[in-house]
Amino acid sequence: MKKSSIHCLDDARNLAKKKLPEMIFDYVDGTALEGDGEKSNYNSFQKIKLLQNVLSGISKKSIKTKIFNHEFDIPFGIAPMGMCNLVNSKADISIAKLARKFNSPVSFSTMASTSLEKTFNMTGELGWFQLYVYDDLKSGLDLALRAQNAGYKTLILTVDVPDLGRRPRELKHNFKAQFKPTFKQIVDCSFHPIWSLDMLANGIPSPANFGKKLKIDRNKARGSADWKFLKSLRKLWKGNLIIKGILNPKDAKKAEKLGADAIYVSGHGSRQFDSSPIPIEQLPKVRAILQKNTVVIFDTGIRNGEDIIKAKCLGADFVMIGKPALFSLGAEGMLGLIQMVNNLAKEIEIGMSQMGVSDFNLLNKELIYNQ
Repeated sequence: MKKSSIHCLDDARNLAKKKLPEMIFDYVDGTALEGDGEKSNYNSFQKIKLLQNVLSGISKKSIKTKIFNHEFDIPFGIAPMGMCNLVNSKADISIAKLARKFNSPVSFSTMASTSLEKTFNMTGELGWFQLYVYDDLKSGLDLALRAQNAGYKTLILTVDVPDLGRRPRELKHNFKAQFKPTFKQIVDCSFHPIWSLDMLANGIPSPANFGKKLKIDRNKARGSADWKFLKSLRKLWKGNLIIKGILNPKDAKKAEKLGADAIYVSGHGSRQFDSSPIPIEQLPKVRAILQKNTVVIFDTGIRNGEDIIKAKCLGADFVMIGKPALFSLGAEGMLGLIQMVNNLAKEIEIGMSQMGVSDFNLLNKELIYNQ
């Protein structure tokens, strides 16, 4: 097998930038407004330091972790992302294969390029389905029921997209879910032959969970769902229910009281609300207000294995990876995705060795270095 050239997130991002047309790269890399949310979260991660403990006699390390009564081999999975197949026509398939290879959960979005039935057939219970709710609440419940009937045991309700964030880098390309490239974009595509040939051979992807005749408007408001809807969803959904996009501890507690099995602390990759609280700083506040048995999941700003350790120490039971996965897929397809996971897993193990911790589950807030 060809050896991957991805050794860190910047490697994946730089390779993806070379291989993808500007419009596609900007869709993946873009943020809301001025990008302050992304920079602030990055700076916060950089300020967090971990306590070193030497001569701990650590030889074997375990990074297995258990949530929802399932033990996973690695403490992170793939976050839900729309239209992944735009970076690589086999992105959804690669993500599904990754779940089996590493015994790790992967999430598929309502806006996925592959139908929820097909993705579940590839992953089984390692696949989680992410639900967007538009102005028709009944359609939202119907989609959840469809996922349940397909076999999904874990549902993610995303609540931080009442309106689609304004992303200037997407707007300059007039990016749409079902887009028709302009002449300028066609010229750009010609300078990225690997991507262009892939799309010509397999077709430009579009959201696959809506039916061929339904016109998709990704700018459509998604703010109709309320706490009453959550009650209805909890009544319908028999499996694990995750509420994604919560940064306010009060919201987290209310969702827990209404039956959420997990609170997913996320800033949506800084793509929605540029002035939101910094996710990694809100994580311990959310953890503190919840019951011990309520699972806390985290994403936004994870760049390496030590960041995953930091999130665990600050209260996350599990971490999800978003943009780095798409960069890796855009850079080297399945090979890049595998290398990303191997890099993160190895970095976690090395970090644990430095900290004198043999089991990932033993990481806690006492291991955060306070000057």
